[in-house]
Amino acid sequence: MMAETVEVLVKGYADGIVTRREFIQRAVVLTGSLAAATSLLDSIVLPLSANAAQVDPEESTLISQMVQFSGPAGAVFGYQTQPKSAGRYPAVIVIHGNDGLDEHIQDVARRYAKEGFVALAMDYLSRHGGTKKVSGAGGDIPNISNLAPLEVVKDDTEAALTYLRGLKEVRGDRIGITGFCWGGGRAFYAATQVRSFRAVVVFYGRSPNPLDLVKQIEAPVLAHYGELDKRITDGAPETEAAMKQYGKSYEYKIYSGAGHAFHNDTGRRYHPEAAKEAWNRTIEFFKKHLQS
Repeated sequence: MMAETVEVLVKGYADGIVTRREFIQRAVVLTGSLAAATSLLDSIVLPLSANAAQVDPEESTLISQMVQFSGPAGAVFGYQTQPKSAGRYPAVIVIHGNDGLDEHIQDVARRYAKEGFVALAMDYLSRHGGTKKVSGAGGDIPNISNLAPLEVVKDDTEAALTYLRGLKEVRGDRIGITGFCWGGGRAFYAATQVRSFRAVVVFYGRSPNPLDLVKQIEAPVLAHYGELDKRITDGAPETEAAMKQYGKSYEYKIYSGAGHAFHNDTGRRYHPEAAKEAWNRTIEFFKKHLQS
């Protein structure tokens, strides 16, 4: 009977009848623990329809293409997308997670472009031939932090900033940075090392270590965390205290019922409600600090 009840719950979630939050709450009752409920959720493979791009790669109002530019160790690769209409736009550097520069991150970049930004999704595996060469069939890259250590993130981010400032369609004094998962932590770190960012958005990324590095941040920071993502979320109050100590702007929200990678609509941990709210808050934040 218990197995049948779990099966019904799983089917309800996969069919979109049960929300993510409801699933967790009911699964805790059925399995007896939050850890077991989360593990059950992670085992669910959602229908392929949930994995479609939100912005078509051939969207007619955008110009989207793979680009490369010079970095300290050779060519740096990226995916650049921007409004087709002539003009000068603020820009956002997008840092991928431990999947590398995949189609999902390219889709996210196009979402920024639809909002009036030049978006540059960087490939921090450029020094190894790029994501496709490193990951093969795709998926997590377990050793990504070894392939792209912090000094590489710093140097290639600086190269991206220089590249964007050289584009006639970019407002060089209005550039922000954001990242997801592995990239969220790297975006936070890069903001401590690279000058002149005007806004920083962190999606469930670790804070700089040591925390005293935040004293070097010049831009306001907005962070999104999932309630169930304890290993990262539990550090938010300490980060807030450090940012306050050094007079830095830090705003964060913990999304109820959401776990790690809740914004990734191609993954098993996607939380539609949290993702929508976090995205809306992000766009409002970037427009406030980059489009004024």
